[in-house]
Amino acid sequence: MNQKNIKLKTLEMTFEGTEEFRGDANQIRGFFASKFNEYDQLHNHNTDRFLYRYPLVQYKVLGRMPLIVGINEGAETLKGLFDKFDTVTLPHEDFEITDRSMRIKKQEFGLTKGIYFYEFLTPWLAFNDENEERFSEIDNPEEQKELLRKTLIGNLLSMSKAFGYTVPDTIKCDVDVELRSSKFKKMDFTSFKGGFIANFLIPDFMGVGKGVAKGFGTVRKIRV
Repeated sequence: MNQKNIKLKTLEMTFEGTEEFRGDANQIRGFFASKFNEYDQLHNHNTDRFLYRYPLVQYKVLGRMPLIVGINEGAETLKGLFDKFDTVTLPHEDFEITDRSMRIKKQEFGLTKGIYFYEFLTPWLAFNDENEERFSEIDNPEEQKELLRKTLIGNLLSMSKAFGYTVPDTIKCDVDVELRSSKFKKMDFTSFKGGFIANFLIPDFMGVGKGVAKGFGTVRKIRV
């Protein structure tokens, strides 16, 4: 029998220094990838091969505060590394850590009876190349919105698959977003800011869509 939702173990790691943090999510990822290269969850590469999977470690900078999120096995990996570094090496400087924190939670994920409101804290990279082209060719705003709704459902199904969760019924959602552009892998991509509603539980600070390891598509529930 399909369960309605599952529990994910999440870990939120933050750190501070005497100076303001001036790096970005990709630079934090680069630091972890080089310092702890033996853990492929930290960088999604196995030797020289990229691993196509939902990232279990995600790097973000929210309001100049670095945040690293680990999920399930990713949470265990991060927990083991919590006190194994005192400096984050960035391209332009070394960031000395004076304070760090770690929060470990068990959080529900999956289809629910209720509707939840979410905001994107970072730009949502919704589309693959094919859908990006389709979106640019649609003139009708309602058709554009329908493509975004379908894309969001696809994103949630991909996440579910990564956690071995079979969605037992229909995902219902709506989006309220504005178009913008973001750089990803040194290229410009269509991205969106705003939020959405869905009959689906997503732990705060997890990423939805493309580029989530590098901080894109970070969501948080809006308490209404």
